Amino acid sequence: MTALLVADGVRVFARERIVEPASLSLHPGRPFTILGETGSGKSLLAQAIMGTLPKGLRAEGSVTIAGQRLSLAVGQGHRSLWGRVISVLPQEPWLALDPTMRAREQVAEGYGFVRGLSVADAARRAQVDLANLGLADASGKLPSQLSGGMAQRVAFAAARAGGARIVIADEPTKGLDVARRDDVIALLLREVAEGGGLLTITHDLALARRMGGDLAVMLDGVIIEQGPAEEVLGDPQHAYTRRLIEADPAHWPDGQPRKAAGAPMLVAEGVGKSRGGQRLFSGLNLAVHPGEIIGVTGPSGCGKSTFGDILLRLLPPDEGNVRRAGGQPAIKFQKLYQDPPSAFPHRITLRRAILDLVKLHGLDAARIEPLMARLRLAPALLDRLPAEVSGGELQRFALLRVLLLDPVFLFADEPTSRLDLITQQEMIELLVELARERTCAVLIVSHDAELIRKVSDREIRFTGKKDLDQVEPKAA
Repeated sequence: MTALLVADGVRVFARERIVEPASLSLHPGRPFTILGETGSGKSLLAQAIMGTLPKGLRAEGSVTIAGQRLSLAVGQGHRSLWGRVISVLPQEPWLALDPTMRAREQVAEGYGFVRGLSVADAARRAQVDLANLGLADASGKLPSQLSGGMAQRVAFAAARAGGARIVIADEPTKGLDVARRDDVIALLLREVAEGGGLLTITHDLALARRMGGDLAVMLDGVIIEQGPAEEVLGDPQHAYTRRLIEADPAHWPDGQPRKAAGAPMLVAEGVGKSRGGQRLFSGLNLAVHPGEIIGVTGPSGCGKSTFGDILLRLLPPDEGNVRRAGGQPAIKFQKLYQDPPSAFPHRITLRRAILDLVKLHGLDAARIEPLMARLRLAPALLDRLPAEVSGGELQRFALLRVLLLDPVFLFADEPTSRLDLITQQEMIELLVELARERTCAVLIVSHDAELIRKVSDREIRFTGKKDLDQVEPKAA
């Protein structure tokens, strides 16, 4: 079978080599997945293949796409293939979408400029695509009006509009609930079934299992295992692959939940909110106690993040009110954002951003280095721009920034959606330690119901029907 794409000896360099020579073949009708932890080099490998490496990085090796051989050392020919032959669904939808264009227009552009459809036909095809992704009502909205999961689906539709037979999907299910994740997987596999090529970059073990086909596992810039997905995941040969599988929340031990104690430090009474003319929820009541871990689950777009923002007073409720315990300044109520690129200045280094925070609030800069070690962040990353590190690394920098402020309440909005299973487990353990050691209340939003069940003292389930179910603390 003739391969749609062949990567031969692809390497990525900065001052030193950061992705070792890697080779793979992508065949029509057979998915290929690259699985690995945050910062392992899997996205850089995909960007080298696509010809979209960040400034300051260079590639060597070659890529043959649809019979055309391209030398990565000279970077020739990629641009003419973009959209028509090969397209990319990027890891960060906020960076892929034009903030001034509505969802339908973003998708219609591909049909108009790449496929040459009329304005009316392009708009009609775009609306059908959005409806197939459960976004019929979002077609007239700007990216800023969409949840993270909704933005990801719009970016997916836009990536496919040009008709490319080869799709590189970088973390395509990040931030999606189980139902929406399954919808996107079904769409990706439909493209494969029709003879297309799909290269998926992920840290999501469940996604890798569902995709099947061929699988490569990356660690520290090296492909350590490669073969049929069923064989690699069913009988892993490398210790890292075995550890990755064991780090799935389904294998975590049950936590030791604690009953709420002490006076509430945050109380929501009768809170309600609407968005885009539709009621998200109403009449919600919640008392948050010091050191309590509250897990929140629910379908995409049901208002989980909005509720957390109301608790932080980042958004006003349409009804009801939120009260805080006296004596604590607003800076002690913090948020860990679902999309860290939107929380960091784009044009200054991470070092400058963190030192500016230290200076502004009179913090102890000596705490930065040990926190970075605890979060497995290399010191060299401090001198990079936010766009020059992986999404998972940037999320850990966001957590570092929050920890420097010693919060009493932390709203963690999908804090592990960009993390591999091993780093996810380490980060959740750190959040639990934060809550227990410093009596910091933590509200964790996640689509992973098993993760929430294992770590929370109390669970809140948004039903998507304008209300929620509160599950009482589990027996200790």
